[in-house]
Amino acid sequence: MKKIAMIFAGQGSQATGMGRDFYDNSELAKEMFDKAGERIGINFEELIFGEHELLNQTAYTQPAILLVQMIAYRLLKEECPDLKAELFLGHSLGEFSALCASGAIDYIDAIELVHRRGQLMQDACTDIEAGMMVVMGLDDEAVEKICTAAQQDGKKVWPANYNQDGQLVVAGMRADLASLEQTFKDAGAKRALLLNMSVASHCELLSAAQIPLKSLMEGMIEDSFEAPVVSNVTTTLYATKKEAVELLTKQLVEPVKYKQSILAIENSVDIAIEFGNGATLKGLNKRIAPNLETYNVSDMKSLAEVAAQICN
Repeated sequence: MKKIAMIFAGQGSQATGMGRDFYDNSELAKEMFDKAGERIGINFEELIFGEHELLNQTAYTQPAILLVQMIAYRLLKEECPDLKAELFLGHSLGEFSALCASGAIDYIDAIELVHRRGQLMQDACTDIEAGMMVVMGLDDEAVEKICTAAQQDGKKVWPANYNQDGQLVVAGMRADLASLEQTFKDAGAKRALLLNMSVASHCELLSAAQIPLKSLMEGMIEDSFEAPVVSNVTTTLYATKKEAVELLTKQLVEPVKYKQSILAIENSVDIAIEFGNGATLKGLNKRIAPNLETYNVSDMKSLAEVAAQICN
C-alpha cells in the first residue's frame, strides 16, 4: 500500500460554482451543504453557486472552502473505505481541513470554527488598511532582508506564505507594502503585486485574534487523530489536541511554511492527494518536489480517476 499525504489548499482557492458537481450528483454532498448552512446561518448553495459578494469575505470564504474540501474527502473515502493517510497537511486555512480529515474535529464544528476564525481575522483588521503582496522571482533571504530593513524604518511588513522557490507572500499594512513594490523590483523581483485582500494573514497584525481563537479551539478539537497533521509553523508532525491548539494559535501570526513542509515530507510519502476546488497545491508540489506525484479531487470525474488509481 502506498503512503499517502492528504492535502488541502487555503484561502484564494475559492471560485464561484466550486463543488457544484458534487452537489448535483451526491446526496451526501447535499446533506453536508444543508448541515453546514444550518450551523452558521448561511445558504451555501446561494453563497457558492451564485455571484455572491460574501464568497470573497474571509468569514465566509473559509467555511465555503472547507466544506467543499471535506465533501471531496468524504466522497473519496466512500469510494475507497480502506484508504488510510500517512499524514495530513494544509496550507493556512487548509490546516483546519487537515485537522478535520484527521478526525480531530467534526466537520460541522470545523465549519463554525473557521467561520469564527475569519470573523476574528476581519475584526483585527477592521480599523487598519491591511493587505498582502505576492513577490515573484526573489529568493527567500532577499525578501526577508527587505522586510527586516523596512521594519527598522517603522514599517509593518512580514513574510507570510513561503509557497515555492521564487514565490513568497508578504503581509502587513497596505501602504507599507505598496511602498516596497519598487524596492522588491529593484532587488530583482519579476513581480510585486498587491493582492485583493483586506486582511493581513500570518503576521503580528492578527495578534488580537489569538486568545479568542484559542478558546474556541479548546472547546471543539479532540484527541482523536487518525494520522498526524503537519504544522504550518514548525513543518513537523503533531497528533494531540494540546499541540493543535498551541500551533494553530501561533499560525495566525507566524508564516506558513508550505514549501518547507513539502520538502520535509517528500521522502515519507509516495503520493499526495489534494481535495477541493482547483489544483493549487498540485501545481506548487510539481515545482517544489517534482518526484512527489500529486493527484487532485475537485469534481466527480477527478474523484473517479483518483479512486481508480489508488483504490485497487
